[in-house]
Amino acid sequence: MKKNTVDIITLGCSKNLVDSEKLMKQLEANGYKVTHDSENPQGEIAVINTCGFIGDAKEESINMILEFCQAKEEGRLKKLYVMGCLSERYLKELQMEIPQVDKFYGKFNWNELLADLGKAYHSEFAIERHLTTPKHYAYLKISEGCDRKCSYCAIPIITGRHVSRPMEEILDEVRLLVSEGVKEFQVIAQELTYYGVDLYKKQMLPELIDQMAKIPGVEWIRLHYAYPAHFPTELFRVMRENPNVCKYMDIALQHISDNMLQKMRRHVSKDETYALIEQFRKEVPGIHLRTTLMVGHPGETEQDFEELKEFVHKARFDRMGAFAYSEEEGTYSAQHYEDNIPQDVKQQRLDELMEMQQEISADLSHAKIGKEMKVIIDRMEGEYYIGRTEFDSPEVDPEVLIKAEGNSLQIGSFYQVKVYDADDFDLYASLV
Repeated sequence: MKKNTVDIITLGCSKNLVDSEKLMKQLEANGYKVTHDSENPQGEIAVINTCGFIGDAKEESINMILEFCQAKEEGRLKKLYVMGCLSERYLKELQMEIPQVDKFYGKFNWNELLADLGKAYHSEFAIERHLTTPKHYAYLKISEGCDRKCSYCAIPIITGRHVSRPMEEILDEVRLLVSEGVKEFQVIAQELTYYGVDLYKKQMLPELIDQMAKIPGVEWIRLHYAYPAHFPTELFRVMRENPNVCKYMDIALQHISDNMLQKMRRHVSKDETYALIEQFRKEVPGIHLRTTLMVGHPGETEQDFEELKEFVHKARFDRMGAFAYSEEEGTYSAQHYEDNIPQDVKQQRLDELMEMQQEISADLSHAKIGKEMKVIIDRMEGEYYIGRTEFDSPEVDPEVLIKAEGNSLQIGSFYQVKVYDADDFDLYASLV
């Protein structure tokens, strides 16, 4: 057990990761040595940053907490702290159920942990963090919370109302990260398109991205988690005019049938959704769209599912994830609908959708054979350098494999490559 060493374990999404990175910076400023997600945690203090989004994620968080409780009981750990979404949501229950944890913090008060360790919060490091990603890219969180009230989603219950960060603060953080060698920014929020409404009384995402794009050293900006209703169409111009804004949009559409969109309380119609996709592709030629869809929400009929399949077939998304509905207590669905679709039907619909998408992804990948592309190199693995194009976000999207033999590439540098082969997901390329 290493003295003055803190192990931080992050579960869930990249938004959680940003919080962990901020905490790491604060702990280091107070003289601690900090590790992140280590295979073999050895510190005397452990902090688990939990996810509380859906059933599987909650289970993973609980199992991780129990694992560390055991380490504490066996004397391999002195102090165990838990923060993040799960403890924000179930603070009282967790305190009663798992008393071995020294203290639970929510999602927003984790800096109290410093005081409990007898340390100070260093406000001069407010926008600084210890990056856990490869040092050429970083996640940039521009807001917290969500004002949308989708029927199935517990996020507003956990994170509360939408709160935008001031634009100047975000731009300062970008400049700081650029000075530390970051070239690529994944802009994240629970809901990007609402950015600025609370502070500036209007949607300010296009303005923010435009300003970011002008900062020297910012090579790629990629946008994650947009919402289709009232989409700020000014963003199309920003994407078109700034070569460093990736032609990529992660926009969760969830469903297409009007029946389901209404039941899900999405405030958008089937026709509006089709029109938005068409507008994206017309105004930003070459854009790659990533979406998330849901099957098995209460009330989904065979007819609804057929419409969804037709949608996947017609829209030909470049990237698509899907998941089966799981009831979350406290949500509109849990209070007003019966979770009446059998698990095996949900699973079958999910499998069918993903199978369709796999064929589409394979087609779109193979269409890139013979094309030249700009890639950034993330790492070396086995006999390949692994890179990504502007259309690929880290960890969720396809990668580009370049034979290492005979090449000496810099991690974090950009190269022009030519694609010579593809499988269902990844591309194989050689240097131009």
